[in-house]
Amino acid sequence: MTRAELVVDGIVQGVGFRPFIYRIASRLELNGWVRNLGGAGVQIVLEGPKKEIDVFIEKLKQDNPPLSEIEELSIDFSEEKNLESFEIKQSSRSKEGTGVIPPDTAMCEKCLDDMRNKESRFYNYWATSCVDCGPRFTVIKNLPYDRETTSMNEFEMCEECKEEYKDPLDRRYHAQTIACPKCGPRVYLEPNQKTQDPIKEAAERLEQNQIVAIKGTGGTHLACKTESKPVEELRERLGRENQPFAIMSPSIEEVRAFAYLNKKEEEIINSIKKPIVVLTKKPSYSLAKEISPGLHTIGVMLPYSGLHHLLFEHIDEPLIMTSANPPGTPMFIENQKIKSGLRDIADSFLLHNRQIVSRCDDSVIRVQGEKTKFLRRSRGYAPSPVSLKIDSEPILALGGELDNTIALYSQNNCYISQYIGDVNGPETFRYLKKSIDHLLNITGIKQPENIVCDLHPQFKTTKYAEELGGPIRVQHHHAHMASILGEKNLDQKIIGIGMDGVGYGSDGKIWGGEVLVSDRGSSKKIGGLSYQEMPGGDLATKYPPRMLAGILYPMDGLKDLLENYRFPYGKQEIDNILKQLDESINVFQTSSTGRFLDAVSALLDVCQKRTYEGEPAMKLEKVARKGEPLDIDLKYHKKDEKKFLDTRDLIIKLLELSEKEKEQDIAATAQQKISEGLSEIAIEAAEQNQIKKVGVSGGVANNSMIVEEIEKKLGENGLELLINNKLPLGDGGISFGQIVTAGARLVNFN
Repeated sequence: MTRAELVVDGIVQGVGFRPFIYRIASRLELNGWVRNLGGAGVQIVLEGPKKEIDVFIEKLKQDNPPLSEIEELSIDFSEEKNLESFEIKQSSRSKEGTGVIPPDTAMCEKCLDDMRNKESRFYNYWATSCVDCGPRFTVIKNLPYDRETTSMNEFEMCEECKEEYKDPLDRRYHAQTIACPKCGPRVYLEPNQKTQDPIKEAAERLEQNQIVAIKGTGGTHLACKTESKPVEELRERLGRENQPFAIMSPSIEEVRAFAYLNKKEEEIINSIKKPIVVLTKKPSYSLAKEISPGLHTIGVMLPYSGLHHLLFEHIDEPLIMTSANPPGTPMFIENQKIKSGLRDIADSFLLHNRQIVSRCDDSVIRVQGEKTKFLRRSRGYAPSPVSLKIDSEPILALGGELDNTIALYSQNNCYISQYIGDVNGPETFRYLKKSIDHLLNITGIKQPENIVCDLHPQFKTTKYAEELGGPIRVQHHHAHMASILGEKNLDQKIIGIGMDGVGYGSDGKIWGGEVLVSDRGSSKKIGGLSYQEMPGGDLATKYPPRMLAGILYPMDGLKDLLENYRFPYGKQEIDNILKQLDESINVFQTSSTGRFLDAVSALLDVCQKRTYEGEPAMKLEKVARKGEPLDIDLKYHKKDEKKFLDTRDLIIKLLELSEKEKEQDIAATAQQKISEGLSEIAIEAAEQNQIKKVGVSGGVANNSMIVEEIEKKLGENGLELLINNKLPLGDGGISFGQIVTAGARLVNFN
């Protein structure tokens, strides 16, 4: 007889792992016990014949529960102690083992069946869940993952729930969120008209064109019908002029009525993670054009909570489901703040009395061919770790300023937080600090001494990193390339193409169209887009005609040309801009791909004012999809042994074409030529440095037309394209890249 002691690390708490262990051990007639560890791992002790223990280990690896992920398994053999049965022990409070709480998942089919079954005690109960589904990350306060360490500790289980909770053969065994109408959280509607069915009443109010705030599992949505009148009203009240709204569709069949859906997109939208998937509209698209004005795409998700499913029992059409937060603030999650913060926006409030411990926005994914691109990695994915082998003590990375996430490294795992947002605002910055504390708490990792931040000296994250201790600083676009290297588990030099709106360069200028030679620890700029004038700094990001003026300056007749474009203060503003450029007052230099695309969108009158991040480029992409690229020559120049694409020359040529060619052909030409120019510089650099892989990252890499063109050019020259698939291409992936670079530098330093 043999005794084996196992420690399993990974996503193994809150996913039905202990009952799974109990069932295998019982079937194989092994004695011993299993328990959760305070560090989020699981400890197993087995006694019995060595042959049966080997079978157990094999089944443990191959048949583990669907939501679990085994990152590491350690096994020690010793002499048996004559245990007489197998049991599930109370969780340990010590911080042994490492792991992480799994992300929230959508309601499973079995729970959905229970909720729809009139004979079931869970009939029509919105918070039905089991070990295979429901909230996890958004309800946990501390480790180990037990009911008393979640926001469910306020709800004492009734006898029937206790019975299922204690039965190792039941799928709700140790399901920490188990609840029923007798004992669980309740949902209610305000203003209250003493309705017996608040969800049905909320549906009726939506049908009456009301805007309803709906508190869900990890945050709050603002919902309304997908018709022009309520959508316009929501935009007016919320102050989101053009930013696309996501919609929730009652079924996949309904989605097919208005959007194209390939096999990969259907797989993702239907998965247990239920993210928003950005789909292409069909010509038969009949929903309100105000949902995603000026775009060829629409963000769609399916119902993922019991509350959503019950709502769609009474509504058979898609609904707007957009995050309930005024611009610049995080989503409201506390009932009182939901009501006070949204009192001028929502007509009604569908709330519940279960606390949301951690807010978690919806994830957003776009599919290009078979490749998955994260626009936002949050609900359903965070805080699941990405495997990363670094010989280092724990590291904390604070990410960038926009679309912020934080990342925490320990013992070959990098935990990336949920989406945090623009941390320039005070509320969101407080949210960042809370998220750091919470991530440290639920991973059981002590505050790291190694802190990483962006190179930008004025970022709030940089200043906070300085408060925490002498930080390691990583240039923005180097972090983008390092995120690719870390994700692909590569430790080598690559050529990098960094394409986005803004990133503080090592020369103090605004980068965003760079070609780099990068490895994990270092990066060198070898070319990219030429620097152009950016009059008014941030004003030029809000008003694309300013960027056009900066690139064309000092062209003859520029003032007359600019009078064709919309400036808030007309001719007076044009005079001021030209004076700024003449005297170099408040004028910055940028090599940003995003700002170049802004200028083209202004040139073609596609977008004269930016109301949300990326709007001009996204609208330009829609126009470009209808066009055919025109044949024009590109001009390059060299400086300090670096090669640059002359974007001023390119804009002038596009301007000349605009007098006789179609706008869609000029838009397509702009996108193709910027891709061609960056590719040409990258190909030449790859040859000179004998490198075969080229990484592409940054927000502009979400434009599939641009990336497809780059991939084509690279392929013609025998080069392999590398692109992020597990993490956002935009700034949501910066924190992970910072960890990768910091890890490499620490290893070299040590």
